[in-house]
Amino acid sequence: MKLLILKTDLKTNRKINLLKPLLMDNPVIEAWNVDRNDIDNVLRIEATEQLKNDELIALLRSSGIQCEELND
Repeated sequence: MKLLILKTDLKTNRKINLLKPLLMDNPVIEAWNVDRNDIDNVLRIEATEQLKNDELIALLRSSGIQCEELND
């Protein structure tokens, strides 16, 4: 399993609703959640090893979701 943690601008339900079909229809994503109580509105994605971080980030950005990878 691979874990991707992103800082996002997902502050509203409307923004999160934009995200749902992108992640739910992706066969390599096993689970995801958004922590809107965190200052960075963290998006946590659990996926198979086939997930390509750069491609997913580009997809989110092209859908109007600002995000960047958070490093440990």
